[in-house]
Amino acid sequence: MDDWEMWDKREETRLSPRERLALLEIEAHLRQDRGFARRMEGGAHREQGDRAHRGVWLPVGVLLLAVASAFCAVMGIRTSDPGLLWCFAVLWPFTLFQSFRLLCRAARRRGHPGERLTSWL
Repeated sequence: MDDWEMWDKREETRLSPRERLALLEIEAHLRQDRGFARRMEGGAHREQGDRAHRGVWLPVGVLLLAVASAFCAVMGIRTSDPGLLWCFAVLWPFTLFQSFRLLCRAARRRGHPGERLTSWL
């Protein structure tokens, strides 16, 4: 039994094939709108605790990357070990990118106008 049959039984309403096609097209357009999908994430199908728990990982990740980058930089300079300097060179761009994502998330929550520029994050 597909979604249409379930929907028809639940609502006790039959849609014509033309109406079904129109509704499918509308739903396809809504799925393509990433901003709409982001706003709908906090719907009834998601628990608030899950959403709050998910939002903790980015700050923790940024903190761990920053600590690891600082450690590699300081120890690489003190010991002149090329391995540690290369580790810093690899970690630092990831740290900057994740920090930028964290700042964009904070700005979006405050409703700053830069939301459109960073919607792809």
